[in-house]
Amino acid sequence: MTDSVQLHNPQTAEKPIKSPCVSICVLNDEDVCVGCFRTGNEISHWGSYTNSERRQVLAQSVERSKKSNPFA
Repeated sequence: MTDSVQLHNPQTAEKPIKSPCVSICVLNDEDVCVGCFRTGNEISHWGSYTNSERRQVLAQSVERSKKSNPFA
């Protein structure tokens, strides 16, 4: 019966994904930061996002950066 119960182990807990901020905090006309390519909303909510949500934001910011500079 106890085999199906997983105990929380702090050593295996996933660490929060760090912010991609590069300290160039300027939002363009589309409300996207020219440094990290997150939207203003994504930046302000980063601290409350789960790692899954953070991964989604990072994927979206990579796509935005490619649109901004296709040679990067």
